[in-house]
Amino acid sequence: MAALVYMVLILAMAGHSSANWCVCKDGLSDAVLQKTLDYACGAGADCGPIHQNGGCYNPNTVRAHCSYAVNSYFQKKGQAQGTCDFAGTASVATSDPSASGCVYPSSIRYAF
Repeated sequence: MAALVYMVLILAMAGHSSANWCVCKDGLSDAVLQKTLDYACGAGADCGPIHQNGGCYNPNTVRAHCSYAVNSYFQKKGQAQGTCDFAGTASVATSDPSASGCVYPSSIRYAF
């Protein structure tokens, strides 16, 4: 029984550590991030949560909205290689960017 519990714990930890998110890079202008945000939303990202009164509207910054949008796009594309680049404005992160009650999906299962 102890061996079974140990295996379940190991599998849970392994599955948890493999989560990936796509986030917009630091140090870019709001204008550049806004273009990335607009592209992601126009290309199929679920941007409803970052609209005013949406669950992820706050923090109300271009960077936060950009990150939510590119992550939604990335997850909807199944985390396929190249779907988190956006002309160099975004990158894959292994740390959960969720904040202020806004949960960023970490897989296609939760991206819709």
